[in-house]
Amino acid sequence: MSSTAQQQKVELGLNALLTEKRDWIQGKSIGLITNHTGVDVTLQNNYRLFTEEPSCRLSAIFSPEHGFWGAVQDGIAVDSLNVLDKNPSQSHLASVPVYSLYGQSIRPTANQLEDIDLLVYDMQDIGARYYTYISTLLHAMEAASEHGIEFVVADRPNPITCNVVEGPILERGCESFVGIHTVPIRYGLTTGELATLLKAERVPSCRLKVAWMSGYERGMWYDDTGLQWVPPSPNMPTLTTAILYPGLCLFEGTNMSEGRGTTKPFEYIGAPWCNGEMWAETLNALHLPGVLFRPVVFTPGPVAESTKHAKQTCGGVAIHVTDRERFLPVETVLHMLSILITEHRDHFAFRPAHFDRLAGNNWLRDALLDRESLDNIQAQWSDELQAWYDRRSQFLNY
Repeated sequence: MSSTAQQQKVELGLNALLTEKRDWIQGKSIGLITNHTGVDVTLQNNYRLFTEEPSCRLSAIFSPEHGFWGAVQDGIAVDSLNVLDKNPSQSHLASVPVYSLYGQSIRPTANQLEDIDLLVYDMQDIGARYYTYISTLLHAMEAASEHGIEFVVADRPNPITCNVVEGPILERGCESFVGIHTVPIRYGLTTGELATLLKAERVPSCRLKVAWMSGYERGMWYDDTGLQWVPPSPNMPTLTTAILYPGLCLFEGTNMSEGRGTTKPFEYIGAPWCNGEMWAETLNALHLPGVLFRPVVFTPGPVAESTKHAKQTCGGVAIHVTDRERFLPVETVLHMLSILITEHRDHFAFRPAHFDRLAGNNWLRDALLDRESLDNIQAQWSDELQAWYDRRSQFLNY
């Protein structure tokens, strides 16, 4: 037995789809919604596995934000014509068109679906509401439903476990591409489970099937699964980044750098005017569960036009997760923001529209600025979270 097989604990939905569920794809013309994370346990790309599978035909590929190879920075539209550089080494894709779902269109069009019998969704998500791959999932399910096309999700792990939910539920009327459905920031579902919820609550006519994983347990972190980590996007290099992201991404809606353009995105937070030593000392005095803070100085590189404080020396903090089972990223960020509002009121500022999109409501920003107690703020969504536990229970498969 190989070392890979010995370490392997989780069998992906992709493998199930190509083995015991092969009849789902047999004789089908397939549109594959994926990116560079769509690999099996040996890191073989799913598009290659489908082109080598004689029982079906891979007719089109659809890629999400960041493009097919996950190399495009956040928020940058991707042109379908340029989404993949088809050089001779990519012979498996020589005759397969690749369409972007993060450019002129955010869902497969009628023309793109003309010869498709089955849409297969297979890529790695990270378990946070504002990671846009789940928006692509919903839009693709809607397109499939509108055109009477079957839809299969090849399930993959939630890297930050399914055991914890956190943060406010997105309010109706606040939907956007970074918040597509009324779920908490950290929603505690696998992609397949989320798809079954979206079918029930948004697209009941979708002809959905899920190729479930085997060997997966809800409390698993990604490094418990035996699978190799493939960074899902340019600023999600490690599992630690994913653990932090449900809270630290809220800094995108402020004038603070969230560490983009450094080797530690979402682990470094700061600005040219920020007193990192004071901030770290105040935060550490709170004894927040599972986390410590260290003063840090960093200079963000200009990775995109939107990079904040590019080429400027920033003071700030590095976030060190000491116990991921106890660490609460959203609660932690509320404390970080509260201190900034108090100590740096002349410099710190929200980017109101974007912060509200991320928060999924129009009241959290005002509550922080009005210095409401954080206990009161979190109490405003505690009942919603309890209701969410009940609501999601019927969609749990593991």
